[in-house]
Amino acid sequence: MKNYSLTWTDPDGTPRAAAVSYDQASADDRKARLEAAGATDVEIVETKPGELLNPKG
Repeated sequence: MKNYSLTWTDPDGTPRAAAVSYDQASADDRKARLEAAGATDVEIVETKPGELLNPKG
């Protein structure tokens, strides 16, 4: 199974990164919910098990 995480920018301009991994369907759902909440630059990134992304910026 592949793992995915997300990075995004909050509506107030704060860069963020998910602290959890998702499967593809869950990552797609999370991306849609973030965008609906006003987040920008939402990216789904393939990760290795246990890997944490750093926020952009």
